Amino acid sequence: VKIFAPNIEQRDVVDHLKGTPTQEKRNVLVESARLARGNIQDLAELKASEFDAVIFPGGFGVAKNLCSWAVDGKNCTVNEHVNSTLQAFHSAKKPIGLCCISPVLAAKVFPGCEVTVGQDKNVDGRFPDAETASAIAELGCKHICKNVNESHVDKANKIVTTCAFMCKAPLHEIFDGIGTMVREVLKLA
Repeated sequence: VKIFAPNIEQRDVVDHLKGTPTQEKRNVLVESARLARGNIQDLAELKASEFDAVIFPGGFGVAKNLCSWAVDGKNCTVNEHVNSTLQAFHSAKKPIGLCCISPVLAAKVFPGCEVTVGQDKNVDGRFPDAETASAIAELGCKHICKNVNESHVDKANKIVTTCAFMCKAPLHEIFDGIGTMVREVLKLA
């Protein structure tokens, strides 16, 4: 297992204690290194031939830094290294795992694929971003409704997705869904 991140400036920096943007500037690779305890490489160095699969975690950083979904929605652009990584794994018929908001990357890069970001309606207030499913459909992809503890496997494209924090759920349910995604990715590898 190796961890990669793009060597780019973050779109913005948020003070998560206050919930407000700051004037600070940070680099995505440097911030990712903090989380990975320094064991990380520039995404530009990733070679699909050296790996059996790729998994993209979610989080708002995906929507702000790996693509411009947070600002542009379905009209977003995908970071060039993220795009080329997804294309390389797809072309090599190697599995791709995506959770939380990151399934929008596949929806943007692979028209016609199947993904899930949970539900397409705000069921019991648990899916406040349910409109993301409609935007995925508008991109020509099929959104598959799944519960937070489930994942969806697009066998034709070897893309495995789960909604994770796109659902307001207890952490153990989110953990279970991510676990199913990882297991399904490994089965396809």
